[in-house]
Amino acid sequence: MDLRALTINSLQKRLSSGELKAVDICRAALDRIEKLSDLNAFITVTNDAALSRAEEIDRLVSQGEVLPPLAGAVIAVKDNMVTRDVRTTAGSRILFNYKPPYTATAVERLQAAGALIIGKTNLDEFAMGSSTENSAFGPVRNPWDPARVPGGSSGGSAVAVAAGMAMGALGSDTGGSVRQPASLSGVIGLKPTYGRVPRYGLIAFGSSLDQIGPFANCVEDAARILGVIAGRDPRDSTSSDAAVDDYVSVIGEDIRGLRVGVPREYYGAGLDPEVREKVEAAISKLEQLGAEIIEIRLPHTEYAVPVYYLIATAEASSNLARYDGVRYGFRAEGAATLKEMYSQTRDQGFGAEVKRRIMLGTYALSAGYYDQYYGKAQRVRSLIERDFRDAFTRCDVLATPTAPTPAFTIGEKANDPLEMYLSDIYTITANLTGAPALSLPCGLSSRNLPIGIQLIGKQFDEGLLLRVARNLEKTLGLNLRPPI
Repeated sequence: MDLRALTINSLQKRLSSGELKAVDICRAALDRIEKLSDLNAFITVTNDAALSRAEEIDRLVSQGEVLPPLAGAVIAVKDNMVTRDVRTTAGSRILFNYKPPYTATAVERLQAAGALIIGKTNLDEFAMGSSTENSAFGPVRNPWDPARVPGGSSGGSAVAVAAGMAMGALGSDTGGSVRQPASLSGVIGLKPTYGRVPRYGLIAFGSSLDQIGPFANCVEDAARILGVIAGRDPRDSTSSDAAVDDYVSVIGEDIRGLRVGVPREYYGAGLDPEVREKVEAAISKLEQLGAEIIEIRLPHTEYAVPVYYLIATAEASSNLARYDGVRYGFRAEGAATLKEMYSQTRDQGFGAEVKRRIMLGTYALSAGYYDQYYGKAQRVRSLIERDFRDAFTRCDVLATPTAPTPAFTIGEKANDPLEMYLSDIYTITANLTGAPALSLPCGLSSRNLPIGIQLIGKQFDEGLLLRVARNLEKTLGLNLRPPI
């Protein structure tokens, strides 16, 4: 059974009719995970819990009960979202055997909606990376070409969906960590508006940037998952009480008369010619559907990468200070003093990329440099936000490439942090501005690697964003499947 041939809607119809059993769906997913274990998409597989939940769904069907909105849907969860009594590692040695006493809000909502949580997916350590090579559990491999990366930091979640190990997945997006792996792995990836989905239970990286979002094989499934996980949670003071739309009901409307902005800054040096060709062809499809294409300017975009890597690293430095070997997680042995224990724990527990970002962030926040670096970055962030506000007075949605290139080979950029950071050059502005953004597959390169188009919307206008994506998805008519 190929899970990629099912949508959540079609699954529920077949469950209700008795044609399919949730237990069989769950076993098919577990078999697929085992078969493709070399891709290293999962850190922990929750076999027993998922099968037990599947049996509950089948009992509901047999009793004629109304099924909850995600009943029977196999969903994977990035391993930086805490799950009660299930190991949660954030891809780090420092949390290697940590079992939290509570569950993240987004995961709770999936469970309440009847989803089968199949396991916890591999990621760049503490979500810091663009390739999922920075994990203490080893790199994740792209199902389109196992010699290549799947993108990051939510590479395990993207691969789980692309390779048919799950029907959907949750990832976190701090600078593109849902959208960029969605592009490189050939699936849908959505970063909602900041505050749209509660962050309670998400292990913090950059608190003003982090957002939880879904992966799926089709826009409609992404809309269904978002509808479940979105909405206010009093345990997260940054979550919004703005009403959650019925996203599924609006995505079928046409897009005639909508204005699509194309920012010229996203189509310059560094963009792979094949990526540009596929993205521009997809934009032409939007025009054929009745949308008006408008060229716009986002003049401060050129500063987005340095701004992001000052703010994100500063927030990471603050957030990761809690990992000291005292309260939970790994503690180094043999230290003679408390200071030595702190130092050795963090040296042995954190990987190279996490250490790099902690040091950068600590420097940016240090006395004498705060205003020069962190303070100035926040001021430029405000200019980038103003650019976006101005752009959305002229258009309804923006269309850009998601990533500058298709998937690159494992190890290709590992020793060049700046080159790796530029992998997120088109995605980080949505995090800096809090805007919702989505990556949709729009074609394949000459090497048979996926390419994604990014759509960026106004804050809390996920319904329109999903509507544009659904129209484009139908028109493109792609059915991308890795050759495995």
